[in-house]
Amino acid sequence: MSITYRIAIIGCGGIANGKHMPSLSKLNNVEMVAFCDIVPERAREAAEKYGKGEARVYEDYREVLQDGSIDIVHVCTPNDSHAEITIAALEAGKHVMSEKPMAKTSEDARRMVEAAKRTGKKLTVGYNNRFRSDSQHLYKLCQDGELGEVYFAKAHAIRRRAVPTWGVFLDEEKQGGGPLIDIGTHALDLTLWMMNNYEPKVVLGTSYHKLSQRENAANAWGPWDPSKFTVEDSAFGMITMKNGATIILESSWALNTLEVDEAKCTLCGTEGGADMKDGLRINGEKHSRLFTTEVELKAGGVAFYDGKTESPSDLEMRLWIQAIENDTEPVVTPEQACVVSEILEAIYESARTGQAVYFD
Repeated sequence: MSITYRIAIIGCGGIANGKHMPSLSKLNNVEMVAFCDIVPERAREAAEKYGKGEARVYEDYREVLQDGSIDIVHVCTPNDSHAEITIAALEAGKHVMSEKPMAKTSEDARRMVEAAKRTGKKLTVGYNNRFRSDSQHLYKLCQDGELGEVYFAKAHAIRRRAVPTWGVFLDEEKQGGGPLIDIGTHALDLTLWMMNNYEPKVVLGTSYHKLSQRENAANAWGPWDPSKFTVEDSAFGMITMKNGATIILESSWALNTLEVDEAKCTLCGTEGGADMKDGLRINGEKHSRLFTTEVELKAGGVAFYDGKTESPSDLEMRLWIQAIENDTEPVVTPEQACVVSEILEAIYESARTGQAVYFD
């Protein structure tokens, strides 16, 4: 007998409206029945648009968790509340998808992992770029060993002038940082996932506030307020893994560069290389000749296979619900997401102290 899962959305702002709720609404075996936001009007609007039956509206997430009929909670709040809400939801017997990054601090991320293990409930983190067609294809190539041992990689999260000026993005207290923790986290997650390497040894990082105090700056979403720009405008890290592999992580919201790439990675292995800079390109050597292959990823061809188009967000939500339904691991495990948070925090610490940060 099929089960219909009852879902609560906690935080009904941009990411909930832009990803979670539209994609969940396309699934036949879920119902969004509770909507919570500290701005009541946002929760009411979400309930009217996506709610099923007598969908309820809340201002306090604690009241949501008292509803024993809710199976799954999606946490779409600022970074500093991810851990608090997620742990409470797990302990209330709910499966949880938390938005990225996993938490504001690595300590909170580890507490979330422990709570999932303790309660036996499923926990995942919203690293939706894993579900793009180029990411999915490259991951399969890596899994099949076509690149060999990947020992050097770059994680790209560079914007020229695209500082988010809404919400709490510029608030270090709420977010824990700027572009590194916001978009650098996606690029790092992709890179670690492709390499299947989650054992960092040492991290060296730098961060900058070079452009954040510019008045009337050119920006995709209009000028930012320098007085509210309390996070870095760019940050960079070098991560050495325990097996000797090296990862360069680059992130910016504002940087004087024409090399703009976001949520992409470059991989260099013993048998070949790959990058996402101009589509998905694979490079290597065969029969004493170098080659470059551009992978065609557009839908088409066999109608019942790659003729079907599914957005990354739709695929992310479908596979998440399937993991619950089939009692399998989610695509993004909490342990993987925790390592991402630990490395990001180490880059910030290294940037602050000027010293390398070593992992045990």
